[in-house]
Amino acid sequence: MSSEKKPSSGSDRFPKRDRFPKRNRFRERHVPRAAPGNPPDQRGLVDPSTGPRFLVIGRLARPHGIAGEVRVEVITDVPERFTWLERVYVGEDDPQPVVVESVRFHQSWVLLKLAGYDSREEVAELSGEWLQVPREEAIPLEEGEYYLYQLLGLPVYSDAGEYLGELTDVLETGANNVFVVKGPRGEVLLPDTEEVIREIDFTNNRMTVSLLPGLLP
Repeated sequence: MSSEKKPSSGSDRFPKRDRFPKRNRFRERHVPRAAPGNPPDQRGLVDPSTGPRFLVIGRLARPHGIAGEVRVEVITDVPERFTWLERVYVGEDDPQPVVVESVRFHQSWVLLKLAGYDSREEVAELSGEWLQVPREEAIPLEEGEYYLYQLLGLPVYSDAGEYLGELTDVLETGANNVFVVKGPRGEVLLPDTEEVIREIDFTNNRMTVSLLPGLLP
């Protein structure tokens, strides 16, 4: 993955459209936990021909003031990355590039001014939309980190060797992530804790888990 860089400017106003579905959303979250027995330099690597084109870095909330600024819910481990954005992609299924005119911080929010949205009413149209960056402009992974999207499709086994299925979704609950696994036993929900998730091995393409009481349906 390439290092962080400033994208070139230039875009059109984001067109009006309906809300986007919640599928295929991948966040710029860095997940640190090295897997035992897995070579450190293999963590976080992904075939460039696979994976999403974009990663989410924020979500537009409500307008701030009357001049077109909007509050952004930050969904990245590096909030300061907003300060060097020249443009950002708005939307999910078909994100459109929009020039970033200004960025400032207010309490826990990023306040963003997007080109073409000069009033409270205009920017309110974007409330709830996702802010994304191309994958090649994402913050580079450190050793022992990976993106959540890299877990999708990973075969999951118990520490006793039982095949539980494939990881199909990651639920971000706030306390900890929950991995959704679908297989022979149906849908299994696995909390992302050290007690349950024993190893994530991208080299051998598998996740090993410890099935604590009550986890199986």
